[in-house]
Formats: sequence, structure tokens, C-alpha cells
Amino acid sequence: MVTVEVDPARVESRLAAGEIACPCCGGVLGRWGHGRARRIAGLADPVRPRRARCRVCAVTHVLLPVTVLVRRAYAAEQIWVALTARASGWGHRRIGAELRVPATTVRGWLRRAADRLKALRNWFVGIAVTAGVDVAIPDGSGCAWRDVLAAVATATTAIRFRFGAVGLVGAVTPGAVAVAASGGRLLAPGWPPAGDPTRLAPDATHG
Repeated sequence: MVTVEVDPARVESRLAAGEIACPCCGGVLGRWGHGRARRIAGLADPVRPRRARCRVCAVTHVLLPVTVLVRRAYAAEQIWVALTARASGWGHRRIGAELRVPATTVRGWLRRAADRLKALRNWFVGIAVTAGVDVAIPDGSGCAWRDVLAAVATATTAIRFRFGAVGLVGAVTPGAVAVAASGGRLLAPGWPPAGDPTRLAPDATHG
């Protein structure tokens, strides 16, 4: 998966110009059809992701807009709001009522995130250190949820300071950074992987 901007015309233009890199080998991605269209709760229009194939290693990738997470039927922004609310002490029922999302769905998001909070913090701290200059690593707060949000906020600040407030996927916000720097895999099984977090982040978060 590769996170791209929402505007499909812009994605097509970048593919034609050879501006989207393969996350596997760094080669250039070219057009390779489309995935099936699907409805995403919280988004006005169906999402039909572009597929691309690397001209070097021949691996194919799905290009997902920054508004979507892998295998999630709800908009990424709603999921990010839910995680942020949990860090403020809200439970899944209250969050579900606020977002008008079934409480069981919210509980699934929270459980998946709770299983990887330390790894998430480390990943986004790595993004911040790579993107920024003299980055101040946030101290632990005693709450793993708040520590993740602090790490994402630090990464967001570092990216904005170095590259500006607007990147390839749009405004550089904590939610957009969480999606882009995870390659859309924020709640996907087996993520984050061990190793260098910058392999997924730079092209998705800045221009």
C-alpha cells in the first residue's frame, strides 16, 4: 500500500511523471489498473483506488488516499478522532455515540491500537527524529495512549518545520501524518514492522 493525495487527477499526473516511488525498492511506479470501488462511511464519494506497478521490481501496489486506512470501512479521520478521544479517557460507547459509529466497531479500533501502543510511539518518534532538526523527544506521561499522541504531534511539528504546512497529501495534520507515515496500515495486522520507519513516511508527508 502507498498513501497518496485525495485528488485522483493529481495522482495520475504524478504517476505519469514518475514521481511516486516504490516502497519496496525505491523504483518508479507506473499505472496498473484500479481496485474495486467501495463506500467508506464518513466520505461523500466512493473510493476506487488506483493500482500501480514498480518498473524495477515489478511489485504491484494499491494507492490509497490519505482519507482511508487499509481494510477499514470508516474514514481515517473518524478513526483518528476515536483514538484521540480514548487518550482523553473516553470509553468506546461514548466515542461511538459521539461519532455515530457502532460501539462494537469503536471497541475493535481501540483494542487493535491498544495492542501496539509502545510500538506506535517508537515508530512516530523515529519519524520525528528523521524529519526534524534537534527534535525534543517527549517524555513519557504515564499513559501509553497520550504518549502515542505526543509522538505523532512531535512528528507533525518536525515535518511542518522542515517541509511546510502542506505536503503531497494535503495539510500536514496529526491525523494525516498518522495515516501517511503508516502507509495506511495504522490498525493493520503486523504493523508497525521492525526497522526503519522512514521507508514509508517521507514521500507521503512532504513535497
